[in-house]
Amino acid sequence: MRSAFKKIFVFSFAFAAFAFLPASRTGAETLPALAATSTDASTLQQMIEAKSNEMKQIESQKQALQDKLDQIGQSKTSLSKEVQSLNYQISQLNLQIQANQLASRQLALEIQSSNEDIQNTQSEIVQRKEVIAKLMVELEQADGENSLFTILGGSTLSDSFRKVNEMYTLNQSLVDSLSRLANLQDSLSRKITEASRKKIQKQQEEANLTNTQSILQDQKQTKNVVLAETKSQEQIYQDQMLQLDEQQLQISQVIEGIESKLRASFNPKLLPTAVHTVLSFPVENAIITQGYGYTKFAARAYRTDFHTGIDFGVSVGTPVYAASDGVIVRADNNDQGVAKWRHYQYGKYIVIGHANNLSTLYAHLSKQVVSAGDIIKRGQIIGYSGNTGYATGPHLHFGVYYTPELEFKSVPPAHGLVPVGLTVSPMAYLPDAGYRIGG
Repeated sequence: MRSAFKKIFVFSFAFAAFAFLPASRTGAETLPALAATSTDASTLQQMIEAKSNEMKQIESQKQALQDKLDQIGQSKTSLSKEVQSLNYQISQLNLQIQANQLASRQLALEIQSSNEDIQNTQSEIVQRKEVIAKLMVELEQADGENSLFTILGGSTLSDSFRKVNEMYTLNQSLVDSLSRLANLQDSLSRKITEASRKKIQKQQEEANLTNTQSILQDQKQTKNVVLAETKSQEQIYQDQMLQLDEQQLQISQVIEGIESKLRASFNPKLLPTAVHTVLSFPVENAIITQGYGYTKFAARAYRTDFHTGIDFGVSVGTPVYAASDGVIVRADNNDQGVAKWRHYQYGKYIVIGHANNLSTLYAHLSKQVVSAGDIIKRGQIIGYSGNTGYATGPHLHFGVYYTPELEFKSVPPAHGLVPVGLTVSPMAYLPDAGYRIGG
Protein backbone atom coordinates (compact mmCIF):
# COMPACT_ATOMS: atom_id res chain seq x y z
CA MET A 1 0.00 0.00 0.00
CA ARG A 2 2.88 2.35 0.86
CA SER A 3 4.46 1.62 -2.53
CA ALA A 4 1.20 2.44 -4.35
CA PHE A 5 0.84 5.77 -2.51
CA LYS A 6 4.45 6.59 -3.36
CA LYS A 7 3.79 6.02 -7.10
CA ILE A 8 0.70 8.19 -7.01
CA PHE A 9 2.58 10.96 -5.24
CA VAL A 10 5.56 10.84 -7.59
CA PHE A 11 3.46 10.78 -10.77
CA SER A 12 1.14 13.51 -9.51
CA PHE A 13 4.09 15.68 -8.57
CA ALA A 14 5.76 15.12 -11.93
CA PHE A 15 2.57 15.89 -13.90
CA ALA A 16 1.81 19.02 -11.88
CA ALA A 17 5.33 20.43 -11.80
CA PHE A 18 6.53 19.58 -15.29
CA ALA A 19 3.41 19.34 -17.43
CA PHE A 20 5.01 21.83 -19.84
CA LEU A 21 7.74 19.35 -20.80
CA PRO A 22 7.23 17.54 -24.14
CA ALA A 23 6.87 13.77 -23.84
CA SER A 24 9.87 12.07 -25.40
CA ARG A 25 9.67 8.84 -27.41
CA THR A 26 10.42 5.56 -25.75
CA GLY A 27 12.07 2.62 -27.41
CA ALA A 28 9.45 0.37 -25.87
CA GLU A 29 6.90 1.72 -28.38
CA THR A 30 8.74 0.15 -31.29
CA LEU A 31 7.63 -3.47 -31.77
CA PRO A 32 9.77 -6.04 -33.59
CA ALA A 33 8.75 -6.94 -37.14
CA LEU A 34 6.35 -9.87 -37.48
CA ALA A 35 7.41 -13.07 -39.18
CA ALA A 36 6.34 -13.50 -42.80
CA THR A 37 2.92 -15.18 -43.21
CA SER A 38 2.33 -18.31 -45.29
CA THR A 39 0.83 -16.27 -48.12
CA ASP A 40 1.67 -12.65 -48.77
CA ALA A 41 -1.29 -10.45 -47.81
CA SER A 42 -1.16 -8.48 -51.06
CA THR A 43 -1.13 -11.73 -53.09
CA LEU A 44 -4.17 -12.97 -51.19
CA GLN A 45 -5.98 -9.70 -51.84
CA GLN A 46 -5.19 -9.92 -55.56
CA MET A 47 -6.59 -13.46 -55.66
CA ILE A 48 -9.76 -12.31 -53.87
CA GLU A 49 -10.23 -9.41 -56.28
CA ALA A 50 -9.73 -11.78 -59.25
CA LYS A 51 -12.53 -14.02 -57.98
CA SER A 52 -14.71 -10.96 -57.46
CA ASN A 53 -14.17 -9.86 -61.06
CA GLU A 54 -15.05 -13.35 -62.31
CA MET A 55 -18.25 -13.18 -60.28
CA LYS A 56 -19.18 -9.89 -61.95
CA GLN A 57 -18.68 -11.44 -65.38
CA ILE A 58 -20.93 -14.37 -64.49
CA GLU A 59 -23.61 -12.04 -63.13
CA SER A 60 -23.45 -10.09 -66.39
CA GLN A 61 -23.95 -13.29 -68.40
CA LYS A 62 -26.86 -14.32 -66.18
CA GLN A 63 -28.50 -10.93 -66.69
CA ALA A 64 -28.10 -11.24 -70.47
CA LEU A 65 -29.94 -14.57 -70.32
CA GLN A 66 -32.62 -13.03 -68.10
CA ASP A 67 -33.15 -10.26 -70.68
CA LYS A 68 -33.70 -12.93 -73.34
CA LEU A 69 -36.13 -14.74 -71.05
CA ASP A 70 -38.05 -11.52 -70.50
CA GLN A 71 -38.25 -10.97 -74.25
CA ILE A 72 -39.58 -14.40 -75.12
CA GLY A 73 -41.91 -14.21 -72.12
CA GLN A 74 -43.89 -11.56 -73.98
CA SER A 75 -44.44 -13.81 -76.97
CA LYS A 76 -47.33 -16.19 -77.50
CA THR A 77 -47.26 -19.51 -75.65
CA SER A 78 -45.76 -22.22 -77.82
CA LEU A 79 -43.70 -25.38 -77.59
CA SER A 80 -40.65 -23.66 -79.06
CA LYS A 81 -41.01 -20.86 -76.52
CA GLU A 82 -41.25 -23.42 -73.70
CA VAL A 83 -38.14 -25.28 -74.85
CA GLN A 84 -36.22 -22.07 -75.40
CA SER A 85 -37.16 -20.84 -71.92
CA LEU A 86 -36.00 -24.12 -70.40
CA ASN A 87 -32.73 -23.87 -72.32
CA TYR A 88 -32.14 -20.35 -70.99
CA GLN A 89 -33.01 -21.44 -67.45
CA ILE A 90 -30.62 -24.39 -67.72
CA SER A 91 -27.89 -22.02 -68.91
CA GLN A 92 -28.62 -19.68 -66.01
CA LEU A 93 -28.37 -22.55 -63.55
CA ASN A 94 -25.04 -23.63 -65.03
CA LEU A 95 -23.79 -20.08 -64.55
CA GLN A 96 -25.19 -20.06 -61.01
CA ILE A 97 -23.25 -23.23 -60.23
CA GLN A 98 -20.08 -21.50 -61.44
CA ALA A 99 -21.00 -18.50 -59.27
CA ASN A 100 -21.51 -20.73 -56.21
CA GLN A 101 -18.15 -22.40 -56.80
CA LEU A 102 -16.42 -19.03 -57.22
CA ALA A 103 -18.09 -17.60 -54.14
CA SER A 104 -16.97 -20.61 -52.11
CA ARG A 105 -13.38 -20.22 -53.31
CA GLN A 106 -13.41 -16.48 -52.69
CA LEU A 107 -14.68 -17.01 -49.16
CA ALA A 108 -11.98 -19.63 -48.59
CA LEU A 109 -9.36 -17.03 -49.56
CA GLU A 110 -11.00 -14.41 -47.33
CA ILE A 111 -11.06 -16.88 -44.44
CA GLN A 112 -7.36 -17.62 -45.01
CA SER A 113 -6.63 -13.90 -45.04
CA SER A 114 -8.68 -13.40 -41.87
CA ASN A 115 -6.93 -16.27 -40.10
CA GLU A 116 -3.49 -14.87 -40.92
CA ASP A 117 -4.63 -11.42 -39.79
CA ILE A 118 -5.88 -12.96 -36.54
CA GLN A 119 -2.53 -14.71 -36.01
CA ASN A 120 -0.69 -11.45 -36.61
CA THR A 121 -2.91 -9.64 -34.13
CA GLN A 122 -2.45 -12.41 -31.56
CA SER A 123 1.33 -12.17 -31.99
CA GLU A 124 1.20 -8.42 -31.54
CA ILE A 125 -0.89 -8.86 -28.38
CA VAL A 126 1.74 -11.24 -26.95
CA GLN A 127 4.51 -8.77 -27.78
CA ARG A 128 2.53 -5.88 -26.32
CA LYS A 129 2.06 -7.83 -23.09
CA GLU A 130 5.81 -8.41 -22.94
CA VAL A 131 6.37 -4.65 -23.38
CA ILE A 132 3.89 -3.93 -20.57
CA ALA A 133 5.57 -6.48 -18.30
CA LYS A 134 8.95 -4.86 -18.95
CA LEU A 135 7.58 -1.39 -18.20
CA MET A 136 6.00 -2.66 -14.98
CA VAL A 137 9.37 -4.07 -13.90
CA GLU A 138 11.08 -0.76 -14.66
CA LEU A 139 8.45 1.15 -12.72
CA GLU A 140 8.80 -1.24 -9.81
CA GLN A 141 12.56 -0.79 -9.83
CA ALA A 142 12.19 2.98 -9.93
CA ASP A 143 9.75 2.75 -7.07
CA GLY A 144 12.37 0.88 -5.03
CA GLU A 145 14.30 4.12 -4.70
CA ASN A 146 13.22 7.25 -2.90
CA SER A 147 11.68 8.83 -6.00
CA LEU A 148 11.27 12.31 -4.58
CA PHE A 149 14.86 12.31 -3.34
CA THR A 150 16.04 11.10 -6.77
CA ILE A 151 14.17 13.92 -8.53
CA LEU A 152 15.26 16.71 -6.20
CA GLY A 153 18.73 15.33 -5.57
CA GLY A 154 20.07 16.06 -9.04
CA SER A 155 23.33 17.97 -9.27
CA THR A 156 21.67 20.60 -11.44
CA LEU A 157 18.14 21.76 -12.18
CA SER A 158 18.38 20.39 -15.72
CA ASP A 159 19.44 17.02 -14.31
CA SER A 160 16.32 17.00 -12.10
CA PHE A 161 14.17 17.89 -15.12
CA ARG A 162 15.72 15.03 -17.04
CA LYS A 163 14.97 12.52 -14.30
CA VAL A 164 11.38 13.73 -13.98
CA ASN A 165 10.92 13.53 -17.75
CA GLU A 166 12.27 9.96 -17.74
CA MET A 167 9.74 8.97 -15.08
CA TYR A 168 6.93 10.75 -16.97
CA THR A 169 7.92 9.00 -20.21
CA LEU A 170 8.04 5.61 -18.50
CA ASN A 171 4.58 6.15 -17.02
CA GLN A 172 3.18 7.45 -20.33
CA SER A 173 4.62 4.45 -22.18
CA LEU A 174 2.78 2.15 -19.80
CA VAL A 175 -0.51 4.04 -20.32
CA ASP A 176 -0.07 4.00 -24.10
CA SER A 177 0.81 0.31 -24.14
CA LEU A 178 -2.24 -0.59 -22.05
CA SER A 179 -4.45 1.45 -24.41
CA ARG A 180 -2.90 -0.23 -27.45
CA LEU A 181 -3.41 -3.65 -25.85
CA ALA A 182 -7.11 -2.90 -25.26
CA ASN A 183 -7.49 -1.79 -28.90
CA LEU A 184 -5.75 -4.92 -30.14
CA GLN A 185 -7.99 -7.15 -28.06
CA ASP A 186 -11.11 -5.36 -29.38
CA SER A 187 -9.78 -5.71 -32.93
CA LEU A 188 -9.06 -9.41 -32.39
CA SER A 189 -12.59 -10.00 -31.14
CA ARG A 190 -14.06 -8.30 -34.23
CA LYS A 191 -11.79 -10.26 -36.57
CA ILE A 192 -12.71 -13.58 -34.97
CA THR A 193 -16.42 -12.72 -35.28
CA GLU A 194 -15.97 -11.78 -38.95
CA ALA A 195 -14.02 -14.98 -39.67
CA SER A 196 -16.81 -17.04 -38.07
CA ARG A 197 -19.39 -15.22 -40.19
CA LYS A 198 -17.44 -15.99 -43.35
CA LYS A 199 -17.16 -19.67 -42.42
CA ILE A 200 -20.94 -19.85 -42.02
CA GLN A 201 -21.36 -18.00 -45.31
CA LYS A 202 -19.03 -20.47 -47.03
CA GLN A 203 -21.05 -23.40 -45.68
CA GLN A 204 -24.19 -21.78 -47.08
CA GLU A 205 -22.56 -21.30 -50.49
CA GLU A 206 -21.63 -24.98 -50.51
CA ALA A 207 -25.25 -25.86 -49.68
CA ASN A 208 -26.43 -23.50 -52.43
CA LEU A 209 -24.11 -25.27 -54.87
CA THR A 210 -25.53 -28.70 -53.99
CA ASN A 211 -29.12 -27.45 -54.22
CA THR A 212 -28.52 -25.63 -57.50
CA GLN A 213 -27.05 -28.79 -59.02
CA SER A 214 -30.20 -30.65 -57.93
CA ILE A 215 -32.45 -27.96 -59.46
CA LEU A 216 -30.46 -28.13 -62.70
CA GLN A 217 -31.14 -31.85 -63.00
CA ASP A 218 -34.85 -31.20 -62.40
CA GLN A 219 -34.92 -28.60 -65.20
CA LYS A 220 -33.20 -30.99 -67.60
CA GLN A 221 -35.76 -33.65 -66.72
CA THR A 222 -38.58 -31.17 -67.31
CA LYS A 223 -37.26 -30.38 -70.78
CA ASN A 224 -36.95 -34.07 -71.64
CA VAL A 225 -40.50 -34.78 -70.46
CA VAL A 226 -41.94 -31.84 -72.43
CA LEU A 227 -40.26 -33.00 -75.63
CA ALA A 228 -41.17 -36.66 -75.07
CA GLU A 229 -44.84 -36.12 -74.22
CA THR A 230 -45.48 -33.66 -77.05
CA LYS A 231 -43.40 -35.70 -79.50
CA SER A 232 -42.04 -32.25 -80.42
CA GLN A 233 -45.42 -31.37 -81.99
CA GLU A 234 -46.84 -27.90 -81.46
CA GLN A 235 -50.49 -28.98 -81.64
CA ILE A 236 -50.15 -31.51 -78.84
CA TYR A 237 -48.51 -28.84 -76.70
CA GLN A 238 -51.26 -26.30 -77.43
CA ASP A 239 -53.98 -28.83 -76.60
CA GLN A 240 -52.34 -29.65 -73.28
CA MET A 241 -51.96 -25.97 -72.36
CA LEU A 242 -55.57 -25.20 -73.30
CA GLN A 243 -56.75 -27.97 -71.01
CA LEU A 244 -54.51 -26.65 -68.21
CA ASP A 245 -55.95 -23.14 -68.55
CA GLU A 246 -59.50 -24.44 -68.17
CA GLN A 247 -58.62 -26.58 -65.16
CA GLN A 248 -56.72 -23.74 -63.49
CA LEU A 249 -59.67 -21.40 -64.04
CA GLN A 250 -61.88 -23.80 -62.13
CA ILE A 251 -59.36 -23.95 -59.27
CA SER A 252 -59.04 -20.15 -59.16
CA GLN A 253 -62.79 -19.63 -59.12
CA VAL A 254 -63.19 -21.92 -56.13
CA ILE A 255 -60.41 -20.15 -54.20
CA GLU A 256 -61.47 -16.64 -55.21
CA GLY A 257 -65.07 -17.39 -54.23
CA ILE A 258 -63.96 -18.18 -50.68
CA GLU A 259 -61.39 -15.41 -50.36
CA SER A 260 -63.59 -12.65 -51.80
CA LYS A 261 -66.25 -13.36 -49.15
CA LEU A 262 -63.61 -13.22 -46.43
CA ARG A 263 -62.33 -9.87 -47.72
CA ALA A 264 -65.84 -8.43 -47.85
CA SER A 265 -66.76 -9.38 -44.27
CA PHE A 266 -63.42 -8.90 -42.53
CA ASN A 267 -62.74 -6.17 -39.99
CA PRO A 268 -59.28 -4.71 -40.83
CA LYS A 269 -58.86 -3.57 -37.22
CA LEU A 270 -58.09 -7.17 -36.31
CA LEU A 271 -54.88 -7.06 -38.32
CA PRO A 272 -51.53 -6.26 -36.69
CA THR A 273 -50.56 -2.60 -36.97
CA ALA A 274 -49.02 -1.86 -40.36
CA VAL A 275 -45.34 -1.33 -39.62
CA HIS A 276 -42.72 -1.53 -42.36
CA THR A 277 -40.29 -3.55 -40.21
CA VAL A 278 -42.58 -6.49 -39.42
CA LEU A 279 -41.34 -8.43 -42.46
CA SER A 280 -38.19 -8.39 -44.56
CA PHE A 281 -37.93 -9.04 -48.29
CA PRO A 282 -37.81 -12.77 -49.12
CA VAL A 283 -35.23 -12.25 -51.89
CA GLU A 284 -32.16 -10.08 -52.31
CA ASN A 285 -32.23 -7.13 -54.72
CA ALA A 286 -36.03 -7.23 -54.70
CA ILE A 287 -37.74 -6.37 -57.99
CA ILE A 288 -41.54 -6.33 -57.75
CA THR A 289 -43.09 -7.36 -61.07
CA GLN A 290 -46.72 -7.48 -59.95
CA GLY A 291 -48.47 -5.86 -57.03
CA TYR A 292 -51.28 -6.95 -54.74
CA GLY A 293 -54.97 -6.68 -55.54
CA TYR A 294 -56.92 -5.95 -58.70
CA THR A 295 -54.10 -5.81 -61.23
CA LYS A 296 -54.37 -5.71 -65.01
CA PHE A 297 -52.18 -8.77 -65.28
CA ALA A 298 -54.45 -10.74 -62.92
CA ALA A 299 -57.50 -9.86 -65.00
CA ARG A 300 -55.73 -10.97 -68.17
CA ALA A 301 -53.78 -14.00 -66.99
CA TYR A 302 -55.85 -15.42 -64.12
CA ARG A 303 -59.34 -14.31 -65.14
CA THR A 304 -60.18 -13.78 -61.47
CA ASP A 305 -59.14 -10.09 -61.42
CA PHE A 306 -57.46 -10.34 -58.01
CA HIS A 307 -53.80 -11.06 -57.25
CA THR A 308 -53.41 -12.38 -53.71
CA GLY A 309 -49.77 -11.44 -53.17
CA ILE A 310 -46.85 -9.70 -54.81
CA ASP A 311 -44.46 -11.18 -57.36
CA PHE A 312 -40.68 -10.84 -57.32
CA GLY A 313 -38.86 -11.25 -60.62
CA VAL A 314 -36.06 -13.73 -59.93
CA SER A 315 -34.40 -16.47 -61.95
CA VAL A 316 -34.79 -20.17 -61.17
CA GLY A 317 -32.59 -21.21 -58.25
CA THR A 318 -32.53 -17.85 -56.44
CA PRO A 319 -32.34 -18.31 -52.63
CA VAL A 320 -35.61 -17.50 -50.82
CA TYR A 321 -35.42 -16.23 -47.24
CA ALA A 322 -37.92 -16.31 -44.36
CA ALA A 323 -39.50 -12.88 -43.98
CA SER A 324 -39.67 -13.23 -40.18
CA ASP A 325 -39.22 -15.70 -37.33
CA GLY A 326 -41.80 -18.45 -37.24
CA VAL A 327 -42.68 -22.11 -37.70
CA ILE A 328 -43.11 -23.96 -40.99
CA VAL A 329 -46.83 -24.68 -41.16
CA ARG A 330 -46.74 -26.47 -44.49
CA ALA A 331 -44.34 -27.35 -47.30
CA ASP A 332 -46.40 -28.83 -50.12
CA ASN A 333 -46.64 -29.21 -53.90
CA ASN A 334 -49.77 -28.59 -55.98
CA ASP A 335 -48.28 -29.95 -59.20
CA GLN A 336 -49.40 -33.27 -60.66
CA GLY A 337 -46.12 -33.85 -62.46
CA VAL A 338 -43.08 -32.36 -64.17
CA ALA A 339 -44.57 -31.16 -67.47
CA LYS A 340 -45.91 -27.60 -67.52
CA TRP A 341 -49.47 -28.74 -68.30
CA ARG A 342 -49.50 -30.60 -64.98
CA HIS A 343 -48.60 -27.50 -62.99
CA TYR A 344 -51.38 -26.11 -60.76
CA GLN A 345 -51.86 -23.16 -58.46
CA TYR A 346 -48.74 -22.57 -56.31
CA GLY A 347 -46.65 -25.58 -57.31
CA LYS A 348 -44.01 -26.12 -54.64
CA TYR A 349 -44.77 -23.74 -51.79
CA ILE A 350 -43.98 -23.02 -48.14
CA VAL A 351 -46.15 -21.35 -45.51
CA ILE A 352 -44.63 -19.93 -42.32
CA GLY A 353 -46.77 -19.05 -39.30
CA HIS A 354 -45.61 -16.04 -37.27
CA ALA A 355 -46.38 -14.98 -33.70
CA ASN A 356 -48.32 -11.86 -34.74
CA ASN A 357 -51.29 -13.66 -36.36
CA LEU A 358 -49.74 -13.35 -39.81
CA SER A 359 -48.60 -16.18 -42.08
CA THR A 360 -46.39 -15.82 -45.16
CA LEU A 361 -46.56 -17.82 -48.38
CA TYR A 362 -43.62 -18.50 -50.71
CA ALA A 363 -44.83 -20.06 -53.97
CA HIS A 364 -43.63 -21.41 -57.35
CA LEU A 365 -40.44 -22.74 -55.76
CA SER A 366 -38.03 -25.07 -57.52
CA LYS A 367 -36.86 -26.59 -54.23
CA GLN A 368 -37.80 -26.56 -50.55
CA VAL A 369 -35.14 -27.11 -47.88
CA VAL A 370 -37.42 -27.05 -44.81
CA SER A 371 -40.21 -29.26 -43.49
CA ALA A 372 -43.42 -28.72 -41.52
CA GLY A 373 -42.67 -28.08 -37.86
CA ASP A 374 -39.23 -26.54 -38.42
CA ILE A 375 -38.51 -23.42 -36.36
CA ILE A 376 -37.28 -20.67 -38.67
CA LYS A 377 -35.38 -17.42 -38.14
CA ARG A 378 -35.76 -14.26 -40.20
CA GLY A 379 -33.35 -14.32 -43.11
CA GLN A 380 -32.89 -18.10 -43.08
CA ILE A 381 -32.89 -19.80 -46.49
CA ILE A 382 -36.05 -21.92 -46.79
CA GLY A 383 -36.00 -22.75 -50.51
CA TYR A 384 -35.17 -21.61 -54.02
CA SER A 385 -37.34 -19.79 -56.53
CA GLY A 386 -38.62 -21.54 -59.60
CA ASN A 387 -41.37 -21.91 -62.17
CA THR A 388 -43.59 -24.59 -60.62
CA GLY A 389 -47.33 -24.20 -60.35
CA TYR A 390 -49.48 -22.11 -62.66
CA ALA A 391 -46.94 -19.47 -63.63
CA THR A 392 -46.09 -17.62 -66.82
CA GLY A 393 -42.39 -17.59 -65.98
CA PRO A 394 -39.84 -17.91 -63.16
CA HIS A 395 -40.70 -15.74 -60.16
CA LEU A 396 -41.52 -15.84 -56.45
CA HIS A 397 -45.11 -15.28 -55.38
CA PHE A 398 -45.12 -13.85 -51.85
CA GLY A 399 -48.39 -13.71 -49.93
CA VAL A 400 -49.42 -12.61 -46.45
CA TYR A 401 -52.43 -14.19 -44.71
CA TYR A 402 -54.35 -13.41 -41.54
CA THR A 403 -53.61 -16.66 -39.71
CA PRO A 404 -57.02 -17.22 -37.98
CA GLU A 405 -58.67 -17.22 -41.44
CA LEU A 406 -56.10 -19.45 -43.20
CA GLU A 407 -57.04 -22.98 -44.20
CA PHE A 408 -55.55 -25.65 -46.43
CA LYS A 409 -58.05 -27.21 -48.82
CA SER A 410 -58.09 -29.91 -51.45
CA VAL A 411 -59.01 -28.23 -54.74
CA PRO A 412 -58.81 -30.80 -57.57
CA PRO A 413 -57.12 -31.23 -59.94
CA ALA A 414 -54.42 -29.49 -57.88
CA HIS A 415 -52.34 -31.98 -55.95
CA GLY A 416 -51.93 -31.74 -52.18
CA LEU A 417 -53.55 -28.95 -50.18
CA VAL A 418 -53.92 -25.36 -51.35
CA PRO A 419 -53.65 -22.41 -48.90
CA VAL A 420 -56.95 -20.50 -48.90
CA GLY A 421 -57.82 -17.58 -46.67
CA LEU A 422 -57.83 -13.87 -46.03
CA THR A 423 -54.87 -12.22 -47.74
CA VAL A 424 -53.55 -8.75 -46.96
CA SER A 425 -51.16 -6.49 -48.84
CA PRO A 426 -47.59 -7.53 -48.08
CA MET A 427 -46.44 -3.96 -48.69
CA ALA A 428 -48.10 -2.90 -45.42
CA TYR A 429 -45.49 -4.90 -43.52
CA LEU A 430 -42.46 -4.91 -45.84
CA PRO A 431 -39.79 -2.15 -45.82
CA ASP A 432 -40.87 0.94 -47.75
CA ALA A 433 -37.42 1.13 -49.36
CA GLY A 434 -34.83 -1.28 -50.73
CA TYR A 435 -36.83 -2.53 -53.70
CA ARG A 436 -37.70 -1.40 -57.20
CA ILE A 437 -40.62 -1.88 -59.53
CA GLY A 438 -39.99 -3.99 -62.63
CA GLY A 439 -42.13 -5.17 -65.49
